[in-house]
Amino acid sequence: MLFLTTRVVGQHPLLPLLRPIFTLFPLPSSCSLLPHEPISIRHPLLAALSSCRSPEEVRCLHARLVTSGLACHPFVASKLVHLLVTLPSVDSPSSNLDYADIVLWATPSPTLFTYNTLIRAHSNSPHRTVNSSLLLFRYLLRDPSRPVPNQYTFAFVLNSCCRRLEKDADEGLAVVMEAEQVRGQAARWGLGANLFVCNVVIRLYGSWGMMEEAERVFKECSARDLFSWNSLMGGYVGVGEMQRARILFGEMRKRDVVSWSTVIAGYVQEGSFMEAMELFHDMQLSGVAPNEFTLTSILTACANLVALDQGRWVHSYINRAKINLNERLLAGLIDMYAKCGEINWALKVFYEEGISKRTVWPWNAMLGGFAIHGMAGDAVDLFERMRSERIAPNKVTFISLLSACSHGSFLDEGRTYFELMKGVYGIDPEIEHYGCMVDLFGRAGLLNEAEEFISLMPISPDFIIWSALLNACRIHRNIDRAERVGRIIKELDPKQVGCQVLLANIYSRSGRWTGARDIRNEVEISGSKKTPGWSSIELSGMFHQFLVGDQSHPQAKQIYSFLDELSIKLKKAGYEPELGEVLVDIDEEDKETALSIHSEKLAIAFGLMNTEVGTVIRIVKNLRVCIDCHQATKFISKLYDREIIVRDRVRFHYFKDGFCSCKDYW
Repeated sequence: MLFLTTRVVGQHPLLPLLRPIFTLFPLPSSCSLLPHEPISIRHPLLAALSSCRSPEEVRCLHARLVTSGLACHPFVASKLVHLLVTLPSVDSPSSNLDYADIVLWATPSPTLFTYNTLIRAHSNSPHRTVNSSLLLFRYLLRDPSRPVPNQYTFAFVLNSCCRRLEKDADEGLAVVMEAEQVRGQAARWGLGANLFVCNVVIRLYGSWGMMEEAERVFKECSARDLFSWNSLMGGYVGVGEMQRARILFGEMRKRDVVSWSTVIAGYVQEGSFMEAMELFHDMQLSGVAPNEFTLTSILTACANLVALDQGRWVHSYINRAKINLNERLLAGLIDMYAKCGEINWALKVFYEEGISKRTVWPWNAMLGGFAIHGMAGDAVDLFERMRSERIAPNKVTFISLLSACSHGSFLDEGRTYFELMKGVYGIDPEIEHYGCMVDLFGRAGLLNEAEEFISLMPISPDFIIWSALLNACRIHRNIDRAERVGRIIKELDPKQVGCQVLLANIYSRSGRWTGARDIRNEVEISGSKKTPGWSSIELSGMFHQFLVGDQSHPQAKQIYSFLDELSIKLKKAGYEPELGEVLVDIDEEDKETALSIHSEKLAIAFGLMNTEVGTVIRIVKNLRVCIDCHQATKFISKLYDREIIVRDRVRFHYFKDGFCSCKDYW
């Protein structure tokens, strides 16, 4: 496992690769030049070597160098190796790297530059096993000519350990132990505290989540540069310690785009989207230009906040600054427009930029957009086109596709694609795919089939799977099954208050107030707290967030006055409150009051008060829209002749002229 303790037995494992070249071009009995003799860079063969433009040309010229006796000279060998691994190739890069290995082992006294070049090439090559760099490093240490390793040698070897860790996390501990041995070797050569060496070790420890060790190396480092700070900060972001990452960010005297992007990405990763947006604003004021990684994170924040205006600004900036629109950034742009309710703009970007991409990211983003907008038919059509274009789907593709089928009640298509996923594409379903299928069966009213499907799952169902069935029980008012499923969820995870509240909601809608009260008391006794529901609206670049019964907003007095007038208008229009949505048994007037101050209604009232007639109102809610708010918003859209777009935890709802795009199926 640990390469430095392995003994060298027999010949080098790469030595068999030498035989074909030695057979074709046998080495002369002696080189025309000794290793220590100088060689003129004006030599005709060296001049020809310098003019080579591809590894194929280098390999052809190598034959002449071998027969002339120059190939074994260390300087010539280093030149050969460098050109073989750096020049663009029409052949397989792996074969050129193999050929470079042959040159190294055929050289009597290779230079350190030759070793370093090959170690680095092995480290960066996706076509080689990542521990091949360690193998080369071991032979460097045992080379009779004894080239002295330098800071670059150790940095390249340690970088290969980082790549190995990224490629296979299961070998993490073994890789870390190997890296520690490499650093021990660096210390023997007086390079243990070298900046280049320490930087890679910090990065490696950070990748494995060993932040105490990473910070220790950071403090031991002889000097620190931006890479040192960014690596340590990135490690803390990776393990979710944003408070420590932000402290380090504040201590930095100088910051580059990587520094800003790392912290912004960390905030997005933990769901602190407002903090990410604020930091992005500070980044702009600092004069540091964002890159594609920064903008990808900010687009994610815009998508989750439904910050359409700021998302459009990012799109404009990408075009003005000619930012490279890679597949991740393009997918982020499509996702932003889709999650901000602009599905037509998402389609426009996709068909202008994404459809020509041969990668799955833009296609997945568009499929996800169709799913949350309930456009099942469009999702199915896009997936079929994806298949005809031979774009290989992945697990995310099928999550979006099955979710779209669920929202659109495409039962047969959902079944077909679930079987297709494993049978044709060899993708093993994960818990999310099973959840989509349970939701699909449940929404279609096939509760028995949904429960049978759960019982046949090859993996243990979690509370999310059972929650999907519980929600189906709510839709179809199957109280007996809901009680049984509720008990299962409680046994699996007693802290899942949301599921208990959903069961209480099922009781209250059926008039079983005793059952609803008992659940509420159990939740209070347990000390668990339900995630508070909130609704948010963006106005002139500012976000206004409301909780149920919120009195903290500066316009609270005017909002509640507006809601009183709105309640009168709604009743005259025929609206009847869904009193079953109230979980406590109080008189009807109090129930109506409790419903009238839901966060969605507060946000809509604020939007109606502060926007011009005809302006689209966009609301984002962190939970599922309740039945009463859904019904009320349909009436409001007709009364005020407004288009109201609400994105809840599950999907989009477009309210216009008294109707919703979901057709009351959500």
